[in-house]
Amino acid sequence: MTKSKLTGMGVALITPFKADDSIDFDALAKLVEHLIKNGTDYLVVCGTTAETATMTKQERDEVTRFVIRVNAGRLPIVLGVGGNNTQAVIDQLQNDDLSGVDAILSVTPYYNKPSQEGLYQHFKAIATASRLPIILYNVPGRTGVNMTADTTLRLANDFKNIVAIKEASGIFTQIDDIIKNKPENFVVISGDDGITFPLITLGAVGVISVIGNAFPYEFSRMVRLALNGQYDAAREIHYRFNELFKLLFVDGNPAGVKSILSVMGMIENKLRLPLVPTTITTFEKIRVVLNSLNVKC
Repeated sequence: MTKSKLTGMGVALITPFKADDSIDFDALAKLVEHLIKNGTDYLVVCGTTAETATMTKQERDEVTRFVIRVNAGRLPIVLGVGGNNTQAVIDQLQNDDLSGVDAILSVTPYYNKPSQEGLYQHFKAIATASRLPIILYNVPGRTGVNMTADTTLRLANDFKNIVAIKEASGIFTQIDDIIKNKPENFVVISGDDGITFPLITLGAVGVISVIGNAFPYEFSRMVRLALNGQYDAAREIHYRFNELFKLLFVDGNPAGVKSILSVMGMIENKLRLPLVPTTITTFEKIRVVLNSLNVKC
């Protein structure tokens, strides 16, 4: 997957559910079409925002094949393939049908809390087994372990098929260190909507976005303006959404963005346990921001 294909706004797709907990494929098709038509640069399937942890293997495969069919080659597809069992990740890479997938997104192992050497060896094994380019995913707030800049750079230099990192540590000095010292063929992608604008000014190539599910046109425009050096215009959009960035995660992801998509009439406001919809208090705050953005709710 080339640098140009990872530049801009990727969207971490939500999974729409019906009241009976089944997957709403009609809503998913409409969402994919909406994203394609409104500036999205690539789609990320079965990531954290998709509530993948609560889906069966069959459901994950069905969602992946469905999105690939609806997309019909129009945008690059990134598939979440990660876990805290290295061999299970390798087995998935070697045994699953990955046709139509352009790259994989692989999160640092969670719960086990490996050392930096353990992280390196984990991704070394995955890189050796993978036929597809790999995007590393560092999100210590969820996994309990932070992959340092030194480990990221070691992997980026040692394996040509490790092409990017989605950085969601929020540690600016660490992310800046990666951007400053990375090899030319490796890129840094923001894993946090709220800091995408400043990270692009440092040299990140874009974002894998949650808010992009609901506002693909506006947020992709912000990303493109920033990438083109039009910082004043990009900053204006960034500040318009600044409060919403925070509110989306108050009750856990993707509760916030699903509440917005539901008032837009695109999905039912349904999550799978242990996640639940946003509280009334949180949604009333979201409603105020949406009204200021001229979104009827």
